[in-house]
Amino acid sequence: MAMGRYPYFSRTGWLPFLVCAGLGLLAARSLGWIWSLPFWLGCVFLVYLYRDPNREIPSSPLAVVSPADGIVTAVTEAHDPYLDRQAIHLVVQMGHVDVYSTRSPVEGKILEPKHSTGDGSDQPHGVWLKTDEDDDLVVVMHRGPLHNLPRCYVRIGERVGQGQRCGYIQMGGRVDVYLPSNSRIEVASGSRVKAGSDVIATLVHK
Repeated sequence: MAMGRYPYFSRTGWLPFLVCAGLGLLAARSLGWIWSLPFWLGCVFLVYLYRDPNREIPSSPLAVVSPADGIVTAVTEAHDPYLDRQAIHLVVQMGHVDVYSTRSPVEGKILEPKHSTGDGSDQPHGVWLKTDEDDDLVVVMHRGPLHNLPRCYVRIGERVGQGQRCGYIQMGGRVDVYLPSNSRIEVASGSRVKAGSDVIATLVHK
């Protein structure tokens, strides 16, 4: 299982932070500290923008946690194009300054979906998660408004833990989750959720 250790500050933010800090030092040495102040304020903003706090993961093995920080914008019954089944389609819209890390909603194994939604490069790629209880979920990460590609930190065939950091979307991306049709939904449209800690659904077993 690829867990890894993450600081509070996301590794994705180190480059812009170092560039901003370097420009601040350069401005301080050549023009004076007062001229470097905007760059130090920029460093503070980058620390906030690329924050990646730890989260308390629920202890319930059948809980489905939110894959992203944001607002639930839709909870509908729909056709899952990745596994060709009826499912519950739940959408989490991320804000421009929400935490950008995405997390696995359940513990399980990552598989390649049975079907593709298209052959274009702009088509979002879904990830199939199979739990140890044989439940199937699909997580789809969409690009943000700047059309920046989501980053995925795990690979097909790996196991992930519930609430584990597994990807990254900047500047207001969107995450879709296709759940088994008999899942009990714990949120409604308009609910604000936090990745890894807020339960969005419960998997039901008879």
